[in-house]
Amino acid sequence: MKKPKFLISLLTKENCYQLLLESVAREAGQRLGVDLEIVYAGNDAITQSEQLLQAIQSSAKDSRPNAIICSPVGTTMLQVARQAVAAGIGWALLDRECEYASELRHNSQVPVFSVGTDNAEIGRLQGRQIGVLVPEGSLVLYLLGPSSSTTTRVRASVMQSTKPASVQVRSLTGDWSDQSAYAAVSRWLELSTSRTTSASLVAAQNDDMAMGARKAFQDRMHGKDRERWARVPYIGCDCCPGAGEEWVRKGLLTASIVHPPTTAVAIESMLKALANKSQPAVHTVLPPVSYPPIEKLTRETTPSAFRS
Repeated sequence: MKKPKFLISLLTKENCYQLLLESVAREAGQRLGVDLEIVYAGNDAITQSEQLLQAIQSSAKDSRPNAIICSPVGTTMLQVARQAVAAGIGWALLDRECEYASELRHNSQVPVFSVGTDNAEIGRLQGRQIGVLVPEGSLVLYLLGPSSSTTTRVRASVMQSTKPASVQVRSLTGDWSDQSAYAAVSRWLELSTSRTTSASLVAAQNDDMAMGARKAFQDRMHGKDRERWARVPYIGCDCCPGAGEEWVRKGLLTASIVHPPTTAVAIESMLKALANKSQPAVHTVLPPVSYPPIEKLTRETTPSAFRS
């Protein structure tokens, strides 16, 4: 019997969580007997659309995937999704609600759904972490994901509404990679106002950006200024094994948030739905948790000094 073929479309290899999604997907594919093709879009929405349309429009019908599971770079890719479903290819989004699922499921036999983590809860947890780790009236330097991302906006909005009202936030924008955060902080440090900014904490919407910001302060600052930025807590999100989880244990990050990988759940749901000719839940939400638990965080937590 021929194995079902799934195409997994991910954002970039320059992101620990995306690499975790690949690792978990490969394990699930091997366990469930699914032939996986995994492609990366290089954080470019046009590249991602072209990769997926090429697979959907392949002249060799046998080479087309039975399903596409996509972590979208920018938009939710409605037009690509329509073409996939019209070609009889199942469609699932990762870490983004499939707002058009009802439209596509209405006249379709193939599964259309999404699997994600509760980004509002991620924002809430980070707001609570900030409340524990900094005193009233503090300033937090905050590294955001891409402005076009719903994930970015939801996490930021809920964090802002959860943190203590007296804590101010100065935001910089990245693209989920450590390089983007390094560049954003480096540009900010070129401003004269940055030299007089006394932030009590650096928060980022993922661990990669938190570490990129940390490295920028390590490389760009000197003397007492470097020592001051070495002492502030750095917090992020994802907590991947071998990355964020280890960085917290080593003291490079004070805290993170466990962002459960979504690929295995999506593969299992897609496989079952295709076999049963059914539709899974429109949107499955996985719960994040603080690492370490918020009740174990204290303002006296001492971050490690900068390390090479």
